[in-house]
Amino acid sequence: MGVLRRAYRFLCKAEIVICCIGFMFLITFVFLSAILRFFRVSMSWNIDLAMLLLAWTAFLGADIAWRSGQLAGVDLVTRNLPSVLQKIFQILVYLIITAALLVIFVYGIRLMWTERVRTYQSMPIPYSLVTLSLVIAAISMVCSTVIKIRRCIMDSGKKE
Repeated sequence: MGVLRRAYRFLCKAEIVICCIGFMFLITFVFLSAILRFFRVSMSWNIDLAMLLLAWTAFLGADIAWRSGQLAGVDLVTRNLPSVLQKIFQILVYLIITAALLVIFVYGIRLMWTERVRTYQSMPIPYSLVTLSLVIAAISMVCSTVIKIRRCIMDSGKKE
């Protein structure tokens, strides 16, 4: 189990590094495009690459936020319930999220296969690289959700 835990931590850190670097390049490309447009120099590949980076940073950033508990949650209904019922509802919500992410993963694979021949207008890069970001993020979020479910179950077992 130690090897899996270390591999997961490494992948989480790699995800953060990739997201940070992608975001820095995204800002650089958009800023550079705006500056060059001021001088009437067109670089259409700049915007296409920025859109690719936006997809990757957005989806990987969503997993980073989900894993670290930074996404907004609504506990208005469950806040006043007993702790056992709160855990049950929390696990139920996690299972629904996992099911939705698995659907996104399956249809993301299908879309990736469909988009494999389509390329960007300005670059010889397949458009399926954008869809790959959705697939990678979905499976990463499934792993994060399974860990959240496990922690929830383990925490409720310790308190009783």
